[in-house]
Amino acid sequence: MDCGRLMLVVHCSCANLFMRCHPHTCCRFPPSVQKTATAVAHCKRGNGLIKVNGRPLEMIEPRTLQYKLLEPVLLLGKERFAGVDIRVRVKGGGHVAQIYAIRQAISKALVAYYQKYVDEASKKEIKDILIQYDRTLLVADPRRCESKKFGGPGARARYQKSYR
Repeated sequence: MDCGRLMLVVHCSCANLFMRCHPHTCCRFPPSVQKTATAVAHCKRGNGLIKVNGRPLEMIEPRTLQYKLLEPVLLLGKERFAGVDIRVRVKGGGHVAQIYAIRQAISKALVAYYQKYVDEASKKEIKDILIQYDRTLLVADPRRCESKKFGGPGARARYQKSYR
């Protein structure tokens, strides 16, 4: 019998994204990237609780980015989240990168939950709504800081040259 628990890991540096379904299956996703912030979302049947590091979404700082966290809930409606509990653990990166990693983890966890435990049609509907609004809710940002090279102070800049 299926126990109805789903765990989604969104690691955003060297970025591996895993989905673990109990009891013993493990699927690998393409990389999910948000600088160096890592968000792990556990999604299971429940009554609509969403917690980040043991705290409700409304308590997460900074307050100015509160709506960024709530975007998946506001877009899809509370009734889609009513049947699931999502617990998110986040670490690494700065405040803004963590916020973006959390919202991506919540979105991906809900899509994966609907795919595994509900039906394909509602999963596709959710996915289309999220991608139409903002692609970064499901797709990672692959940009990275370029490493420094010799002969200059940075990645592309060169030291000044003197001819005399």
